[in-house]
Amino acid sequence: MGWLWAIIVGLVLGLIAKAILPGKQHSPLWLTTVFGIIGGVLGNWLATKFGINETKGIDWGRHALQLAAAVVIVGVGDVIYKAIKGDRQAA
Repeated sequence: MGWLWAIIVGLVLGLIAKAILPGKQHSPLWLTTVFGIIGGVLGNWLATKFGINETKGIDWGRHALQLAAAVVIVGVGDVIYKAIKGDRQAA
């Protein structure tokens, strides 16, 4: 069940990160989900390092770190994806 939640949360984080980033991202949905999962894991790790991974109620700090990490990972990942695939949709 943990993997299913990781995929769902990764998809949501990746899509929110894509919406936050300016411009068009070219990475496919499955890769955005992977980037979101990586961002979620990185955000959880950072929350543990900052001592805010488990609090009473909703862990807003942890979620903010997950989203921030996902934005960075989606942004960097998209640049790498475009470099590997080539910018075929140049304007």
